[in-house]
Amino acid sequence: MAVSDAGAKSGGGILGAIERVGNRLPDPATLFLIAIIILVVLSAILSAMGVSAIHPGTGKELVATNLLSADNIRRFLIELPTIFASFPPLAVVLLCVMGVGVAEKTGLIGVSLGALVRAVPKSMLTLIVVFAGVQSSMATDAGYVVLIPLAGMLFHSSGRHPIAGIAAAFAGVSGGFSSNLLVTSLDPLLGGISTAAARLVDPSYEVLATANWYLMAAFVPLFTIIGTLVTERLIEPRLVRTAPVASGLTITMDEPSAEQRANEKRGLRYAGLAILAIVGLFGVAVVPEGAILRDANGTIEPFLRGIVAVLFISFLLIGIAYGVGARIIRNDRDVVKMMSQSMSDMGGYIVLAFCCAVFIALFGWSNLGGILAVNGAAFLKDAGFTGLPLLIAIILVSALINILVGSASAKWAILGPVMVPMLMLLGITPEATQAAYRVGDSFTNPITPLLPYFPLILIMCQRYVPSFGIGSLLATMLPLAMWMGIGAVLLFSGWYMLELPLGPGAVIHMPTGS
Repeated sequence: MAVSDAGAKSGGGILGAIERVGNRLPDPATLFLIAIIILVVLSAILSAMGVSAIHPGTGKELVATNLLSADNIRRFLIELPTIFASFPPLAVVLLCVMGVGVAEKTGLIGVSLGALVRAVPKSMLTLIVVFAGVQSSMATDAGYVVLIPLAGMLFHSSGRHPIAGIAAAFAGVSGGFSSNLLVTSLDPLLGGISTAAARLVDPSYEVLATANWYLMAAFVPLFTIIGTLVTERLIEPRLVRTAPVASGLTITMDEPSAEQRANEKRGLRYAGLAILAIVGLFGVAVVPEGAILRDANGTIEPFLRGIVAVLFISFLLIGIAYGVGARIIRNDRDVVKMMSQSMSDMGGYIVLAFCCAVFIALFGWSNLGGILAVNGAAFLKDAGFTGLPLLIAIILVSALINILVGSASAKWAILGPVMVPMLMLLGITPEATQAAYRVGDSFTNPITPLLPYFPLILIMCQRYVPSFGIGSLLATMLPLAMWMGIGAVLLFSGWYMLELPLGPGAVIHMPTGS
């Protein structure tokens, strides 16, 4: 630990400056409180100045409203509980977390990742490590806490540089955080914020949890290939030259006992049967004509709109099946306890969600969001800065902000109410704006010293190379972050130019006449 502290204190140059500035930033909840105070003061000033704008869609005049007026103060006190309770992401995120939490608390996700990585041949080790890292965003902690140290041990036992394994897993877990073949709890979280922001322009607009599913799934093979090639061609050869592993070092993986191994195999078998049952059940409810999860027009929109409940039920049942098979769940009390622990882990998020809900509500009451969107859209349109160049600019801005503010939801809660309405008025859907933000919010994660798990990764590296410091880790991860960023921007640009759907029913451009 002393080595880690020394390395952390010796950072200099640009990276050291970023770290020092970032460390001085207050908690995200405090940032929202500051933003609310600024918003309230600004609304009073702009209202006194008579600032307004004409909504190009409805023709109505948007007038800056003073949030310090008696009417708005009374409204705030009366509606505060409703503002919080009706915040779109709150219920969906907590529901997802309850289901995923059982699968995580039983150890299912960690055991599955470990089994996947252990089972592959050495020639495919890097590829599977990166892939497993990207997929681990279903349960972030399992990726950081289980997969990354496991990857270092597997590389070391295979005669390869262990930090290369750590880097490959770290790139997948953090750089590919938004990407997944499945819909994760992040999707309804961001979709809820986007919905609230879109309703500043269209009160009936809804961004579904599946809004970016197709695009995010396409990033999985892209990041897997990039992570594999960069690790094997650039990262590992450099590490072999510059960071020799401590001589005589022996780090072995803790082998599970025969009983534990038998329990895990039984648990995985039970989980597999549960997956087959769930797929069959929802298959019958979705696929046949006239199935209960199809609407009157024969589309599967009810299934897509209910994807959050589907995720909750699926993860809950699979987690319970594994827990019963692995002898971790003995009775119903164990399940309730795991769900309760998952909720207690979300205490910080609930506080943040409250602050975010208040900020977005007041932003809407003030009309400043609409005025800023109208005037900003007009400025960008007159400057000719629209379409793909504008979306790429959002990617780059999000990537830079991500170095200082790690929370994806906190950043989007601040940026979304400005970006989403502005781009809607320029003909770009909230789903496309959200997708651009998610691209930028992911690939700089591996080079973000303020990432909560960054010190943990550093300590893992120092187990093999004691002199490995913050600069060493950043230098190791920079090529991975850079190439993942280049690949992500190119794929996003191709997606835009081909006008491919971002998710079921989610397109890039607003319908004509909207």
